[in-house]
Amino acid sequence: MKRTAITVDLTQYPTAYHRLLCDASLYDSSCSPEARVIYVEKDEGYYLKTAPKGSLRQEAELTAWFFQKGLAAEVLDYRSEVCDWLLTTRVPGEDATDACYLAEPRRLAVTMATLLRTLHEVEVDGCPVPDRMAEYCRTVEANYHAGAGDISLFSGCWGVTTLEEAWAIYEKGKETFRREVLLHGDYCLPNIILDNWRFRGFIDLGNGGVGDRHVDIFWGLWTLQFNLHTDRYRNDFLDAYGRDRVEEDKLTLIAAAEVFG
Repeated sequence: MKRTAITVDLTQYPTAYHRLLCDASLYDSSCSPEARVIYVEKDEGYYLKTAPKGSLRQEAELTAWFFQKGLAAEVLDYRSEVCDWLLTTRVPGEDATDACYLAEPRRLAVTMATLLRTLHEVEVDGCPVPDRMAEYCRTVEANYHAGAGDISLFSGCWGVTTLEEAWAIYEKGKETFRREVLLHGDYCLPNIILDNWRFRGFIDLGNGGVGDRHVDIFWGLWTLQFNLHTDRYRNDFLDAYGRDRVEEDKLTLIAAAEVFG
């Protein structure tokens, strides 16, 4: 997990966090331009995330709910002021892009798939996002109509080659989406925390909820290909997850939707 030592101007942070930040070592641990994540090296460790106003509410709710299931960090504070702030405990371990895990790619693929199958068997009653696919489809369709789409990341082994083809596949298949399992929503290696191969928790849960298992399966396959620079471990992942639960056509549908995701 990337960590770059930083200093901060406390006046830019809510007063409630000043005591936590003032005598701690701080590190930038951001992985996207949409949000800034600071690792606070104090006690057992904390993460403080900030993003545009309103954008972290759902992540806070889902993280708290996943924590109750023993699957995520504890949410210590969420507040929405000029921007959103989310403070959580640190999940012990390192994310699954750590060199020690990438060095054993087949074991990593099997571990990822086994964890995902376990996640997809968690009881969903009470999940704060009971219909992720409705929001998923709204995002896809809004981006399509706004002319926003990127084919580059999702062509590969799914064979979606143009925006027009992607939209046609989505339109034809969108009614087959199911609300069947608990989704992570962004099931990628950086969002899985392991401690000497022992699962410790998931992070970045803002796209989670109840939805179609193929969303997570797609991202699991994508992240293995992206981070290992090969598709060699695709079959290991699918075999470990259970091919009886996987529809290849549905993976192509998810690839098409994610062009506009």
